[in-house]
Formats: sequence, structure tokens, C-alpha cells
Amino acid sequence: MTTTAGPRTHMCAALSLAALLALAPPHPGAAQSHHPPAEPPAEWGPISINLEEFEYPHPVEFMNLRVYGQDVRIAYMDIAPVGPANGRAAVFHHGGSYYGWYWKRQIEALANEGYRVVVKDRLGWGKSSKPILPYSMSLHASNTARLMEHLGISEAAVIGHSMGGMMATRFAFLYPEKTTHLVTINQIGLTDNRAGRGFRPFDGEIDADPDLQRAYEADVRTDTRRYVEWKPEFLDHLRIRHGQRLSGDWPRLAYVRRLGGNLRSIDTVVDDWPHIRTKALILGGEIDGPDFPANARRAAEILPNGEVFLIPNIGHNPHEEAPDIVNAELIRFLGTDPTSPARNLHRR
Repeated sequence: MTTTAGPRTHMCAALSLAALLALAPPHPGAAQSHHPPAEPPAEWGPISINLEEFEYPHPVEFMNLRVYGQDVRIAYMDIAPVGPANGRAAVFHHGGSYYGWYWKRQIEALANEGYRVVVKDRLGWGKSSKPILPYSMSLHASNTARLMEHLGISEAAVIGHSMGGMMATRFAFLYPEKTTHLVTINQIGLTDNRAGRGFRPFDGEIDADPDLQRAYEADVRTDTRRYVEWKPEFLDHLRIRHGQRLSGDWPRLAYVRRLGGNLRSIDTVVDDWPHIRTKALILGGEIDGPDFPANARRAAEILPNGEVFLIPNIGHNPHEEAPDIVNAELIRFLGTDPTSPARNLHRR
């Protein structure tokens, strides 16, 4: 483990990598040992928009609530500590195009450390309801608060990946009394890029009958670029996306995706940072666009009690690509006193 010259940045040792991926190489110099099939396998059949066919690593429960006059339910996993409980809880928020099940390695690691672990599928995604309503970061944060109240959890560490990092940030901003630690993992929206981009209200137009091969190829390009070393175990993401396009309810999911998928362009959280006194960790794989490391350090500098941990040669999904490193850092950070200053932080 080595430390950079910056006061708040901590890096882990680089990991060894395999051969270059021929299909959609993610970044110059990035290496890959596998790649997805060129077309969806014939056995990949339809998958419902609520993932009824897809088994999660732990039992899924539902919280019923009413939002904007609609009865909906939010799916979640509530995992008890393994062995003696440490009295702490952690709530995980998945990324924009992902699902709660991909936190399985973090669930195991934290539960083994005595944490109660809660993982939700955000409203409009995964096994949760798909209502037509005005989605926002604040709505998702309020749903997390309601879920914690439903489960009798007064405070917790909140952890979010990609767009889920924006949701966790907004939660810490709106509910500081409920937040012990804030962790964002390769969060998107680390800059406010709304200026000069205009605004196009959603007009309801969707592609209800997409070209399945072209859509699959686009998914392959996107997903393989999110990892430095693609592994066959990541295929479930592609299988779900393809299978849901085969579902008879695909038009509804496409509509909800349009409503809730571009929140980062209209609902920035960068102005939340100066007001978040909670101890915060900006964590991520470095290979996530040329500006991610600098933007991550900048976020840690603005957060009053922030620090950053970057992993060389790892991409957008480090909790899948380098789970042991991510788990060790989560255990370290969540085990610290919430009232103490962040590591190497010189208070202003």
C-alpha cells in the first residue's frame, strides 16, 4: 500500500492484468482476458422488468408506501450480522443501470464484521415498482429514510456506486442525523456540467421495439469499458439488459428509464458537498475517464471531512473487479469514529 503526495489521497498497489480485449477496448493500455459473445446466446430468453426470474444472494423483502398518490413497493435485502453484532448498519445504493444483487461480496464482508447490511433496489428499477412519476435524487433519498424507519434503523453508513453515489450524497445532505459515514464509489456527477446544455423535457417518446443486436452491441461496449479486466461473471448484467428488452413490459421499463435515468444532468449534488459534515470517503477505480481521479480529489477537498482512496488499474466497478481491496477499505473506514477527522485531513 502506497500513499501519494496529496494530503487526502490513498492508493493501493496496482493489480496484475491479462491480455488486451479485442472487442471494445475500454482504455488505452487496459488489458482484458475475456470478452462477451458477439451476439446474445440463444438461451438468453425474456426477463421480466421486475426480475422475478433472477435470484438475489439473500431473501428479498418489500416495503409498501405511497408516493405521488401511487401505491408502490421498494425491494430490499436486510442481512443480519454473522456472529456478534457490532451495533452498526450500512445501507447500499446501486448504480444507474445496475441492481442490488451486485453488492454480494460487500454484503458478505460487512456482515462477517458484525454489520447489519441493507441493500435496496431504487424505486423504478430492479425488483422495485416501476411507477410513472417525477424521479429525483431527493425522492430516492427520502425513500431510503423511509426504509430505515421501516426497519427501525436510526442511523447508518450510506454507500453508493455511480449514480447511487449521488443518491447517497443527497441522503447525507438531507438527513445528517441518520448518517454515520458517507462512501461514494466511482460516483458520476462529480462536476456540474449543466451550463450551456439547454434543457429538453421528456416528451414520452421511447424505442418500444429496439434492434436487439445493435442494442446488445451497445451494451457490450458500455459494460466492457467499465472494467479493466472483463470476467465472464459480469455477463449477468448483459443477460438482464437483453432479456428485459424481450419482455412484454419493455415499453414501460423504457419509459421509466427515460424518466429516471438522466438525473445527473438536472439534479447535481456538487453544491451539497460543503454542507455535509459527515465523515466521507470518495473511493474508486482510477480507470474511469481521464478526469475521474482529479475530480475525486477535488470532491474530497470540498467535503468538510472527506478523504479519497483510488485504486490503480481498476475501472468503474471496483466492488466487482477488486472486491477484496474495496471490502478492506470499507471495513477500515466504517470502523472509524464518525466524530473524528478524516485520515490526513487538516481542518480549515
